[in-house]
Amino acid sequence: MSAVLQLHQNREQIYARLAPSDELSPNHQWLACMIASWCAGQGVLPDYLGLEPAQFAAMTQHFFPGRTLPAQAPSGRTLDFSRMLEKDDLVNLLKNAGKPDSLELDWLIGIIVAGCLGSDHLWQDLGLWSRPQLSAMLQHNFPALAAKNDKDMKWKKFLYKQLCEAEGLYLCRVPSCEVCVDYLKCYGSEE
Repeated sequence: MSAVLQLHQNREQIYARLAPSDELSPNHQWLACMIASWCAGQGVLPDYLGLEPAQFAAMTQHFFPGRTLPAQAPSGRTLDFSRMLEKDDLVNLLKNAGKPDSLELDWLIGIIVAGCLGSDHLWQDLGLWSRPQLSAMLQHNFPALAAKNDKDMKWKKFLYKQLCEAEGLYLCRVPSCEVCVDYLKCYGSEE
């Protein structure tokens, strides 16, 4: 029997239904956090969490069997991937840096790329509950890439900086920084 999530619950209640055990894999826990936030209308992830419908169904069946997740974003948010010219570059960057033996890597990459279209910090846009959660998820799944962020740069800015450096560009900006509440922390005076 399939259990339908009650979307009027807060993310902690939804998380408890998605992740009833402390013995979950780290990726299962992070996905449960993102989905709980998404179901509560938080973050920017669009329909299917930014995945293709078949990927969403496979991810749901693998991690949340017996749970019925909404296919459409409960927040009603949509993302315009046409404004993301670097989508394929981000996917390739993450694929090349990811653990090759990880079943869920493609799902995580799709979700992370969708989150990069948001206008806040990546952890918030993904619906994670803290920046350390995002750091741990990236270190777990993309260890070599995460290790390059040795200056604790904001993750979205860091990913775009990696794309720019791969192209030989050393001055680039993340597409939504100007509306971020921490804009001055990243781009303000260093004095």
